[in-house]
Amino acid sequence: MRTLTLMASMWAIVFAAHAQRPDTSSLHTEGNAAAAGEKVLSPTNIKKIRDSINATFTYKTGRVELGKGAVMEVPKGFKYLDPQQSHRLLEEIWGNPKSSGTGTMGMLLPKNLGPASNGCWAFNIEFDDIGYVKDEDADKIDYNDLLKQLQKDMQETNARRLSEGYPPITLIRWAATPYYDKTEKTLHWAKELKFGMEDNDHTLNYNVRILGRKGVLSMNAIGGMDDLVTIKESIPAILKSTTFEKGHAYADFDPKADQIAAWTVGGLVAGKVLAKVGFFAILAKFAKFIILGIGAAGAAVYRFITGRRRKEEEALPQPEGPADGGEPEQPVS
Repeated sequence: MRTLTLMASMWAIVFAAHAQRPDTSSLHTEGNAAAAGEKVLSPTNIKKIRDSINATFTYKTGRVELGKGAVMEVPKGFKYLDPQQSHRLLEEIWGNPKSSGTGTMGMLLPKNLGPASNGCWAFNIEFDDIGYVKDEDADKIDYNDLLKQLQKDMQETNARRLSEGYPPITLIRWAATPYYDKTEKTLHWAKELKFGMEDNDHTLNYNVRILGRKGVLSMNAIGGMDDLVTIKESIPAILKSTTFEKGHAYADFDPKADQIAAWTVGGLVAGKVLAKVGFFAILAKFAKFIILGIGAAGAAVYRFITGRRRKEEEALPQPEGPADGGEPEQPVS
């Protein structure tokens, strides 16, 4: 069973990057909660919390100019979240490390799901301004050997992650073997990842790349392994909906004027272009909430996750102090 829990601390709810990517489709059982000394909210209140988070986001459909010459016609069944809101979703709601949302050009979410909904997953969109990527090596790559090298590299990176307070990441396998379409100049593959030491639910990172004249448009799906089939089925529509405008397409490359990337197709799969952000390149969903009761702390968390800002609270009428000049009574949350 999946669990939805809400942490006692407000900061734990938004920066839970020390946990693995959890599932969030059902309540923490009352028996387990009692054993841990926790109070459990009712399913109705849990739904209200989910809905209140989802209600803080607004979306677009239709044509979206992503930037860098890339344009998307939001595909059927999806909705687009702008960069500012995507930054908040990645870091505050899903708990990825601070600055990991920097550079996002927006996100694509399933039309019928919100960020806090059961089973939500999304594509994060970015552009790697690395230049024109040559693809001559695409047919020569041994992806089994590449997988072994990536697993080794990730283990070496884990020492730094641990030293900075983040969980280790293990690359389990290719969830979908890398595939490059030489005609369309598109590349996609998927990794099954494990966050932390315990063998709990694994995270899926499904990577899509569209090669352009000046660099690569990157769309990474963030979800759980149970989302693999659904995400894989959406790839054709995602690729068809996203193009580079004239002058920015791969075919518009000018060898006399344009920069050639240091990496080839193999380098894209290996993640070489992500060296600039180190181990923060891998995004996940850490939105595991622990329900600890409905007191003042719970109310503060609730106010925070519904998107209310301090200035809005300050604008509310303040209770008058007692006539004897003593401390005013605190409102009951």
